[in-house]
Amino acid sequence: MIGLLKKYSLFAVFLFAGLVCQAQQQEEKDRSAPLTRILFVFDGSQSMYARWQSDIKINIARRLLSKILDSLHRVENLEMALRVYGHQHQYPPQVCDDTKLEVPFAENNYAQIKHRLRNVEPKGTTPMAYAIEQSAGDFPPCENCRNVVVLITDGIEECGGDPCAASRKLQEQGLILKPFIIGIGRNIRDELDCAGTYFDASSEEQFQKALKVVISQALNATTAQVNLLDENNKPTETNVNMTFYDTVSKRPKYNFIHTMNYKGLPDTLTIDPIPTYRLVVHTIPSVTVHSIKLDNGKHNTIAAKVPQGFLELKIDGLSGTIKDQQCIIRKEGKMQTIHVQNFETTEKYLSGVYDLEVLCLPRIYINSVEILPNHTTTVQIPMPGICVIKKTTFGYGSLYQKTGGDLKWIYNLRDEIPHQESLILQPGEYIVVFRSKYSDRSMYTIERSFEIKPGKTTNVKL
Repeated sequence: MIGLLKKYSLFAVFLFAGLVCQAQQQEEKDRSAPLTRILFVFDGSQSMYARWQSDIKINIARRLLSKILDSLHRVENLEMALRVYGHQHQYPPQVCDDTKLEVPFAENNYAQIKHRLRNVEPKGTTPMAYAIEQSAGDFPPCENCRNVVVLITDGIEECGGDPCAASRKLQEQGLILKPFIIGIGRNIRDELDCAGTYFDASSEEQFQKALKVVISQALNATTAQVNLLDENNKPTETNVNMTFYDTVSKRPKYNFIHTMNYKGLPDTLTIDPIPTYRLVVHTIPSVTVHSIKLDNGKHNTIAAKVPQGFLELKIDGLSGTIKDQQCIIRKEGKMQTIHVQNFETTEKYLSGVYDLEVLCLPRIYINSVEILPNHTTTVQIPMPGICVIKKTTFGYGSLYQKTGGDLKWIYNLRDEIPHQESLILQPGEYIVVFRSKYSDRSMYTIERSFEIKPGKTTNVKL
């Protein structure tokens, strides 16, 4: 009986482990495989009845697009939709809102798209910009989707709109990726290249090739590695977050914490090849790589030079009474704060020269601190002491440090604190100047000189 129970217990353990592993694999799959949604924006204007090589343009476009749809029937994580423009109202007159989402996004709707294509009858004008604007509402809300627009047209805007501005607006809003545009039968690159990635299809063969390239770029996985280079231009730096920004929408697209794989090489990332990226490596200070364009379907290498060293901040003979002492870190000669580091910690920085401002009383300024690659620079300050200023009444007063024959202002006493104030001060000689709030003559001003020693408490009575 006991043996049987052991067998069942062991089986339950393996079953649970298997379920956990399966759940983790599904989670990884869900996280790494976004749903790609391709919206075909199809030109149904009157000009599509024009003769082109073996047939009229509309027939060739129907046939080749339907062939592409057949090849995509079993592709996972893919949905498609069809919007047509210029097909509902006869020209003339010119109707500039003539566009319609004919087949919305859904699973396995390829047959519906092909059927609708067969029944499109070119009639009207070309409200291209308006059709692009309206496509924003064709994509249902989705947290993990790639929204791709493929515009197939044989002409240019005829309703006074701006297709380039319409496209850029949707990209900036993060609604779509950079569109693909296929120009049928004529070269309209100059007018439409600014609206997306333009493909010139001056023949049926080129049109078929353009369709294949567009779908390949929309679907194929593209990989990249980020080489974080040290002072010797070797990719040895790692364990830092990297953000890829879409340069059009200016929104963060990916966050990766840089990792070395089991071979000791920068890990391989799967990245959408359509956008142009700005990469920010979040070292201290950060490093930016601009205008990154990936080769679709290939392995890309991105390099950023980020040699780093360490800065260790220490307090001589630290005791438990000193907590959270901080230091401002700036690039040498610059006012901008790049970091605030606590003492008794070690932080990583780009190699270079820095100015330090220790936020103690009085301030300590340590300039031209050099941080070398793969080296720890240690900065140590004296152990401070504690001054307890005891007051018998409310009043006005200040604390000064004696520096030679001068007095350097350090701190104003708090009028709302009636009894005592405790201050952590660097070693040195000081003087407190104080007058009671209720005294009406300056001659009642009190002075108290004292010395602060490391790790000691000094009481000052006023």
